[in-house]
Amino acid sequence: MHNQGMSKRPSKADIRKELERQVQDFVRDGGEIKRVRQGESGVEDGAAFQPPFSDGRPVQPRTPAMDVLAAIDARRKQAKQKPKPAPRQKPRKKVIYDDFGEPLREVWVEG
Repeated sequence: MHNQGMSKRPSKADIRKELERQVQDFVRDGGEIKRVRQGESGVEDGAAFQPPFSDGRPVQPRTPAMDVLAAIDARRKQAKQKPKPAPRQKPRKKVIYDDFGEPLREVWVEG
């Protein structure tokens, strides 16, 4: 069963064709396309561009973080300097093999 309510998302090729059609209609109706040199800006008189996320307040000076980071690193080093008890070496089993690779016996070895 086909759902009539859902429409297919246009592909990039479809979007390109639609944009090209709109440009052709613009030119056909008397519109003019101007060439702009690379690096040239559309901002009038070189006026500074206000980013859209600006709330209008002046930019506040940034707080240098190197001293804060150094203090955090020093605290971390202090916490890590606590000596850990040496891990206890448990004896483990080791299999002894003969010249043909067959196991002969198991022995306990330290560490």
